[in-house]
Amino acid sequence: MAMTVDTGKFRFPPEFAAGVKGKRVLISGAGKDGGLGQSFALAAGMNGAASVGVHFHSSYDDALDLVDTLQKAGVNAFPVQADVTNLNDLWATRTYIIDKMGGIPNLVICNSGLTEKGYSFGRSLREVEGESMAMRRAKVRQAFINNLTESKAVLDTKIDGFLAMTHLWAGEAVYANEPIQIVYISSRQAIDPGMSVPGYSIANWAVLQLPKVLAVNLGRSANLVSAFSVLYPFVRTGMTGEYAENPKVFGRWQPRMLETNEAAQAFCQVLAQPADVVNGGMFEVLVDPAEGQPEGAVKVSWREVKMDVAENEVAWAPALTYGPLG
Repeated sequence: MAMTVDTGKFRFPPEFAAGVKGKRVLISGAGKDGGLGQSFALAAGMNGAASVGVHFHSSYDDALDLVDTLQKAGVNAFPVQADVTNLNDLWATRTYIIDKMGGIPNLVICNSGLTEKGYSFGRSLREVEGESMAMRRAKVRQAFINNLTESKAVLDTKIDGFLAMTHLWAGEAVYANEPIQIVYISSRQAIDPGMSVPGYSIANWAVLQLPKVLAVNLGRSANLVSAFSVLYPFVRTGMTGEYAENPKVFGRWQPRMLETNEAAQAFCQVLAQPADVVNGGMFEVLVDPAEGQPEGAVKVSWREVKMDVAENEVAWAPALTYGPLG
C-alpha cells in the first residue's frame, strides 16, 4: 500500500532540523501510514538524520513503504519488527539496530499508536427491555473482558514497552559512554482525561514519571542520558480521523486537529533545544486560533507542565506510637 502523506511537507527550515541532523534515530511505533510515529521518522529522515530505525509490530506493509520512501530520499533507513512488550523479541533487535546504524541510537523516540475504541469505565452495559437475565449476564461479562483486554494492550505497550526501550538503550549508552536522548510521547489526556479511554489516560500519565525515575536510577551516569516527555493534543491520524470534524471531541483543547506534519515540526522545535534545557521536562503542545489569519489557521506553542507534590498532615488520624522491639 503506497504512503498517503506528502513527504515534502516534512522538510523543515534549518532551525528545526538541528535537533535531528546527523543523529542516529530510533522511533518505536512508526509503521502506521498517517500516524504520529511515521511523521517523526519522516521528520528525522528528511532533515538530515544519519540513520532512521523504523520500528513496527504488525503494520509491515505501511512500515516497509516508509522505509522504501526514506531510502529513495537517500536516508539510511531500515525496518525493525518487534513486539516491545515481548522482552526476548525486543532484545533480539539490539545488535541488528547497532549494526544498521553503525553505533547505538543517540535519539530514541518512544511512541505508541494504540488507544481504546472506548467504553464506559466503571459502568455496566445498559439494560435492554425484554432481555433475559442470562443474556444480560453473558453480554456484561463479554463486554467486561473485551474492554479490559483493550486497556491492557494499551498499558502493556505504553508502560512496559517504554520501560523496556529505556532500560535497553540507556544501558547501552552507559556501557558505550555515549550520550543519548530519550523522548516519551504522551498525551494531554494524561493530565486532562477524556471519556471512555481509561487505559490510554492512565498509561500516558505513567510515562510522565520515566525521566525522573531514570535519572534517579542512573546516579552518576545520569549526565549521559537526557529524557523528556511531550504531551500532544489531538493530531489527525488513523486513530482520530473519524473525530476530525467533531469539535465536541477535540474542541476543549484546540480549534482544529493538528496535521501530522505540523505536529512533527513542533516536535523538531523542542528537539532543537539544548539537551540540558529540556532534560526531565514535561512539555505540552498548545493549539490556539491564529489571530488575524483565515479561519482554520492555528498557532502552536509550548508550555511546561509541573507536577508539584504536596505532603500535608491529616487531622483525622493521630500518630501511632509503638514500643521498642524485643
